[in-house]
Amino acid sequence: MFSVCGIDCKSCHDFLSNCNGCRAMQGKIYWTKQVGFSCSPIYQCVKDNKMSDCGECNRLPCDVWMSLNDPSLTEQEPQKSIDNRIAALKSKQ
Repeated sequence: MFSVCGIDCKSCHDFLSNCNGCRAMQGKIYWTKQVGFSCSPIYQCVKDNKMSDCGECNRLPCDVWMSLNDPSLTEQEPQKSIDNRIAALKSKQ
């Protein structure tokens, strides 16, 4: 089960305890309220552009992706996360 941005939901420590995945929750995932969003900006973009996920977008990775780095990651980890998510999205096509 992959989110619209390519995260494997089942690998997330918050899956099922705080979150059922952005698709099931229509972008209103657990962290959005913590950072002042009513909905995940990535989910909203996918919905607004009538795509099934970010893998359909020719701007991947976009400014929205780059602005939403997990603050718990080290300086090098966000790029690795982005690379992994892009690979996951591309592999489903």
